[in-house]
Amino acid sequence: MTPKAIVVVVAGLMLGGCVTAQLAPAPEANLKPRDKELLAHAPYAKATIPQNFQRHIVDYTRKEAPGTILVDTDARYLYYVLDDHKAIRYGVAVGEEALAFSGVAKVGSKAEWPGWTPTPDIKRRIEGLPDHVAGGPANPLGARALYLYQNGKDTLYRIHGTNQPEYIGSAISSGCIRMTNEDVIDLYERAKMGATVVVLAPGASQSVGRVAAVSTN
Repeated sequence: MTPKAIVVVVAGLMLGGCVTAQLAPAPEANLKPRDKELLAHAPYAKATIPQNFQRHIVDYTRKEAPGTILVDTDARYLYYVLDDHKAIRYGVAVGEEALAFSGVAKVGSKAEWPGWTPTPDIKRRIEGLPDHVAGGPANPLGARALYLYQNGKDTLYRIHGTNQPEYIGSAISSGCIRMTNEDVIDLYERAKMGATVVVLAPGASQSVGRVAAVSTN
């Protein structure tokens, strides 16, 4: 392969969200005593998350202000925008296209170890669900939930933890954004009430631009 061809391949990988350079690790999530207790006895196997879907600090070339959350559903990434054109990038699981939300919303509510009340639509799609599931490590919403609002109304779209971390990086049946419990705890502590959340529509991944890895050299 010629040097020019190698450059083209590497550039294509970066534009598609695949970073070949070494990534800068993000700080560890600040777990509370209750978090440590509940996660120590989680009723699911500890999943091995591929490195590209683990939490990292990356360069960020879009124009969103610090404190903004951006979800790239195609690439299965969520970005929390920092100062100086940097962002924390988290791997996520996303919902099927027909069930997903896209557009601009606000963080209208936040909850630690939230309870879950399945909507009538979800109960129609999935038989046998209870009317309510108490908060805890077995709860599908996981350790934290951020509830997204538009014009003061709940969109019914959430960014939340999961009791199925093995699906991070995948598209699954739920329409919401799932993160590992450790990652959603980290995001929860950073994200402010009223923060802007941008969810890119399917096919809009290229608008994230070149999100290159931070060099550790």
